[in-house]
Amino acid sequence: MDLNKLDQDLTAIVEKRIALSKITYADERYDDIEEELHDLEDDFNEDYGDVLEAELEKIYKKLKSDNDVLLPSAYLANAYVPMLPDANGTVSYEVKGPQGVPVESDQFENQDVRIVLIPNPCRFVMQINGVSLKDLWRAR
Repeated sequence: MDLNKLDQDLTAIVEKRIALSKITYADERYDDIEEELHDLEDDFNEDYGDVLEAELEKIYKKLKSDNDVLLPSAYLANAYVPMLPDANGTVSYEVKGPQGVPVESDQFENQDVRIVLIPNPCRFVMQINGVSLKDLWRAR
């Protein structure tokens, strides 16, 4: 798997989500941007679904969760906050508040545990009660 392309494709989805969040339904561009976003997500699932779902299976097993693994695009956050670019000009992102897919696990009783997909580097992050705490898997 080309990890650079994985990050580029995931970043394109995140940037499209950010662009969509900055306009209202009334904006004439909304439907076009939303359609482009869905196309990007479909392509992402097709290109990387098997690999990422296999990693999610391992994560769920480690968390001792009986939840079903979903398509990778389901783990995308609704909102991403871009960070300042690094020395190479690569922008990383953070996620604030409860985002991603809720996961049930006896290890984390009475807590809101979620898994969210974040680019640069591509990684699945565990959130507990809306705080990103741990990378569960990193592409690099």
